[in-house]
Amino acid sequence: MNPDNGKVDGMGAIPRPDGVAFRVWAPNARQVALVGTFNAWDSSRHVMEHEGNGCWYAKVPEAAAGHEYRYLLTTSAGNIWRMDPYARQVTDSNGNAVVPDPVFDWEGDRFRMPPWNELVVYEMHLGTFHARHGGDQVGTFATAAARLKYLAELGINAIELMPIAEFEGSRSWGYNPAHLFAVETTYGGSRAFKAFVKECHAHGIAVILDVVYNHLGPNHLDLWRFDGWSNNGLGGIYFYNDGRARTPWGHTRPDYGRPEVRRFLRDNALMWLDEYHVDGLRCDATNYIRAVSEAGGQDIPEGWLFLQELNREVRQRYAGRITIAEDLQHNWRLTQDTGHGGAGFGSQWDAAFLCALRAAAVASYDECRPLRRVKEVLGARYNHDAFQRVIYTESHDDVACGSGKNRLTHDISPGDPTGWHSQKRSTLAAAVLLTAPGIPMLFQGQEFLESRSFSDAVPLDWGRCERHRGLVHLHRDLIALRLNRAGVTRGLCGQHVNVHHLNEGGQVVAYHRWDRSGPRDDVIVVANFSHRAYHNYVVGLPRGGPWRLRFNSDWRGYSSLFGGTLSGDCHAGGGWYDQLPFHAALTIGPYSVLVFSQDG
Repeated sequence: MNPDNGKVDGMGAIPRPDGVAFRVWAPNARQVALVGTFNAWDSSRHVMEHEGNGCWYAKVPEAAAGHEYRYLLTTSAGNIWRMDPYARQVTDSNGNAVVPDPVFDWEGDRFRMPPWNELVVYEMHLGTFHARHGGDQVGTFATAAARLKYLAELGINAIELMPIAEFEGSRSWGYNPAHLFAVETTYGGSRAFKAFVKECHAHGIAVILDVVYNHLGPNHLDLWRFDGWSNNGLGGIYFYNDGRARTPWGHTRPDYGRPEVRRFLRDNALMWLDEYHVDGLRCDATNYIRAVSEAGGQDIPEGWLFLQELNREVRQRYAGRITIAEDLQHNWRLTQDTGHGGAGFGSQWDAAFLCALRAAAVASYDECRPLRRVKEVLGARYNHDAFQRVIYTESHDDVACGSGKNRLTHDISPGDPTGWHSQKRSTLAAAVLLTAPGIPMLFQGQEFLESRSFSDAVPLDWGRCERHRGLVHLHRDLIALRLNRAGVTRGLCGQHVNVHHLNEGGQVVAYHRWDRSGPRDDVIVVANFSHRAYHNYVVGLPRGGPWRLRFNSDWRGYSSLFGGTLSGDCHAGGGWYDQLPFHAALTIGPYSVLVFSQDG
């Protein structure tokens, strides 16, 4: 409340004990009337007050949660009906705004996201993360919540949701937001999303939400020429009205140079963190916020300023929450601290990891596997911090049918995506992913060999989860090692890696992971990218004595197609090898990964 004038601060519809206050930014409107079910849609009853800063304000005692409303703007372009840009709820993307009910019982939710070095992320699309039971079904928050027990048992402790802001129609990837502040009605709307987040937290799972601030829409946007003004035939006050408006998704890049637009986007980000208790944000295509084109070109300084302002405020107000950039240009400044001129993100997607590991898994012939590139990406980091990168082998973009891209298993063996080669090499890639430094991310269904390309119209084939339950078990075991559940693999949560063994002729790579080093901390990972099994294969080790085999991806219990190579514990004797003071001989199966550590 502003004590000077008795007005309520904030934008949009703001429920109060004595009614609802409304505020809208429309600097070029001559008059704004508030109309809705509370005044029988009579535009003469609630003409809004012009506040002198481009905003219009009204307080309506008879308005209440659930009432529908719109703004009627009198402009030089005529009378225009507009949806509230800050609408927390809508009837649909082309309908009316709805006064929200802010009351929700979080039952003392005090969930705190795990440390970033202990995150294992699962990317999810709400509309397809369900099993089809006949009909033209779309997933909802309720159907996704029904699978949270499965994710928790798998070991997932964070999900990344593709965008859920209201979009046109009932099916979408979500990257065409029509109303940034409203939750997609097809998925269940605002209240259902809060219940979903609450349930995730009850299962020990953090929620990271994908947000789209590089463009809006582009279709069915009430923001387009919102108050009648525009220039060069473009979008008006919310958008650039020159060449900077153009993006691959239409001429709808927000005008980051306007403080009101930056506030609009900032308010949206903080809403998810505050009102919905989400634990992080993943910002889509930040390269189109900070620059005009994907590869750079003309910089947009005010876009960079927006990213800095947003990350600085999130860091100050929401300690422990993470912001992730999808920039894909290997720009270390994205995750550099704002105090040193960076954008201030906590982490960013690392496409180079995906490219190197997929190339090594997909190549038809062993001699074509780029192991040197694998070594390079294992040791890569931004600003000397391994966890400033999110690593993955599948994401929605990289397995999408609309982009002509396929699941890893399909690319390995298009004619037999569940056969021996696909199972062996996809689990090889998964084992490297989940033992590499960085924040690992899986894409929905990856753990049970979903081989169909991602589409917003095709739900996951959950029957594969049962048919390939052994492979699900493999991923569960890897995640347990990653998170040091047994207390013997702490090094997998650490910053450090030394790729000490690279045999390009034999297609074997080995690396040492550690946090502080020592028994129950140091971890040795040996990955065989060859179709041949090796016996008495020698690798260097950092310390002598017994090394326990914690994981063997060739175990027959994971799949009846696996060979069950008799790998086992090994004993390190003295003598330098791989520039380490000890070494041991081991047995490893084809396209397999072994993980060793020492007991205390």
